Amino acid sequence: MPSLSTAPRSVPGGRDAIAARYAQVRAASLELAATLSPEDQCVQSMPDASPTKWHLAHTSWFFEVVVLGPHAAAYEVFDPAFARLFNSYYESLGPRHPRPQRGLLTRPSLAQVHAYRAHVDAAMQAFAREAGDAAWSAAAPLVELGLQHEQQHQELIATDILHAFSCNPLLPAWRPQEQPPLRLAGKTPALRWLEHPGGAFEIGHPGEGFAFDNETPRHEVLLRPFRLADRPVTCGEYLDFIEDGGYAKPLHWLSDGWAAVQMQGWSAPAYWLAPGDPRAPADHWQVFGPAGVQPLDPATPVSQLSFYEAAAYADWAGARLPTEFEWEAMWDAPGISQMSGHVWQWTRSSYDPYPGFRPLPGAVSEYNGKFMVGQLVLRGGSAFTPPGHARRTYRNFFPPAARWQFSGLRLAKDAA
Repeated sequence: MPSLSTAPRSVPGGRDAIAARYAQVRAASLELAATLSPEDQCVQSMPDASPTKWHLAHTSWFFEVVVLGPHAAAYEVFDPAFARLFNSYYESLGPRHPRPQRGLLTRPSLAQVHAYRAHVDAAMQAFAREAGDAAWSAAAPLVELGLQHEQQHQELIATDILHAFSCNPLLPAWRPQEQPPLRLAGKTPALRWLEHPGGAFEIGHPGEGFAFDNETPRHEVLLRPFRLADRPVTCGEYLDFIEDGGYAKPLHWLSDGWAAVQMQGWSAPAYWLAPGDPRAPADHWQVFGPAGVQPLDPATPVSQLSFYEAAAYADWAGARLPTEFEWEAMWDAPGISQMSGHVWQWTRSSYDPYPGFRPLPGAVSEYNGKFMVGQLVLRGGSAFTPPGHARRTYRNFFPPAARWQFSGLRLAKDAA
C-alpha cells in the first residue's frame, strides 16, 4: 500500500468486516433522517448548509463515482444526471450544480434518493463479495475514505437541519428525546489549569489505522511551556461574559469579529434565546437545540460559537485560545476532560498544510488540501460526531464566522 502521505488508509479487517461496517454507517445516515419529513429534507436554510436529501444522495455519489465506477467493471450507473446534481466540489469529476441552489432540487424525490442509495448499497456489497484481489486491494482504502466521508456528512445532517429548524418560527424539535451534550455533573467545578512543560513534540497521525491526508505527515513542533484548562467553557460561564457587556466592548474583539458583531447584530451564541424572546417567551435564558427549546443549562459546554466569539471570551477571561499543537499535546493529560464528544473546540491555528504535506492521488486529491486558506482549525469532536470517528490528530476546519456548528472553546495561557 502507498505511504500514509499519498493514499487513504483502511482500518484493519477483511472484506466481511468492511462490508458490515459499510452497512452500519449507511444505516446510521438514514436513522438520523428518520424523523424528518420529505419537506424537511429538501430545505436549504443558507448557502453554507445543504438539504438532508442532498447529503443522502451525495454520500452515495461518492461511492458510485470514486469506488464503483473506476473499480467495479460491471457497475451500471443509477442515473447519469446525478453525476452533476450531487458532485460537491470535485472539479476533476465534471460540472456541478451550484452549492447555494441545492435547495431548489425538489426533483429527484426523496423516494428516488432512497432508491439511489439502495442501488449503490447493493452494488457495493456485491463488489465486496466478488471483486478480484487486485481490484479490492486498490479500492479498499477508498471504501474506508468513503465511510469516513459519510460520517462527516452525518454530523452535517445534524448541524444543517438544526440551522433550518432555527429559522422556523415554530422552533420545532428534531429529536425530542435527545439529551444535551454530556454535561458536568451537578454544580460546575472550578476550572483547573493543567501545566505542560513545553519542548519538542510529535504532531500528526502516527500511521496506524485511518487518517485523512491533512493529519499527515507526522512532524516535530516546539512548544513553549503553557497551561490548558481541564474542561471547556460552560454556558453559565459564557453567560457571565454576556451579562458583563461582552458583546458591547470592542476591546475584547478582533477587528473582523467586531465588524461581524455590528453587521450581524450578535448578542449571544447562535440559538440562544434571551428572556422575553417572542419566539419562546420566558423570564430566563433558553437554548434551541435538537430537542427543541430548553432552559439554559449552566453546566453544559457552550456551543454554536464563532471563532470570533471564542477569541473574545478568552480575552475577557484573561486567557487565550490554544494552538492546535498545544491541544493535541494535552489530549490524554492526567486530569483533562471533555476533549471529545461534547463540542468542537476552536484553536488559534490557521488551517495550513503540515510540512511535507502531499494531497491524495487522483480525484480525492481535492478532498482537503484545496481548502487550506482562510479557515481556522477546531479539535475534538461534538455530541454528534459519530462514535469512533474523532481522534487525537483529527483536524476540523471552518471559516472564523461560522456559528451553526457544535463549536465551543477551551482556554489556554502561557506558563507563568
